[in-house]
Amino acid sequence: MGIFSKYVSPWLMNKFMSIKAIPPYRAELLNHAYGKILEIGFGSGLNLPFYPANIKEINIVEVNDGMKNLAQKNIAQSSIQVNYHTINAEQLPFPDATFDTIVSAWTLCSIVEVSKALIEIYRVLKPEGQFLFVEHGLSNEPQVQKWQHRLTPVQKVIADGCHLDRNIEALIAGAGFQFSKLRKEYAGVPKVASYFYIGIATKSLA
Repeated sequence: MGIFSKYVSPWLMNKFMSIKAIPPYRAELLNHAYGKILEIGFGSGLNLPFYPANIKEINIVEVNDGMKNLAQKNIAQSSIQVNYHTINAEQLPFPDATFDTIVSAWTLCSIVEVSKALIEIYRVLKPEGQFLFVEHGLSNEPQVQKWQHRLTPVQKVIADGCHLDRNIEALIAGAGFQFSKLRKEYAGVPKVASYFYIGIATKSLA
């Protein structure tokens, strides 16, 4: 891991993900969390205050070791026990059907082998479990898409692997999930970075 990824990128991501447009999405999403929880891409722990009061413990996966120092402050201020795993999401060290809820908040954009990670998420989710996600990705407007494709190579360098142009809906469906809820909208400007996918995916709608 380079100096930028370990020291600069965590600080930048923490600042950006703390802007005022973001907390309402966290609150909306995490209101649905229950049971045994896995969070993919914990970052600096900004989701912690938004988990329901009855959540006492979560497992988290975070590949960037530089995030851990930033996360410690939020962990210390939370009543939730955080079991920290500094690993990538492409090879999760958990048995099949372990978790009731798996959470991904603005994480799928930067996972190197995102399809492999989603297959792993599917594997460790219980049959009746839920995958809660809020992500930015490919717009529904062709003109915006053009700029997303053009700017993604630059974005990957300055934002530690982040892609502007991933079709989050298609990626999640491609791993075998079905959507019980899905909403897509612009959360602000610029449009290239603010087209959000928020929803709940399951193994079965039955």
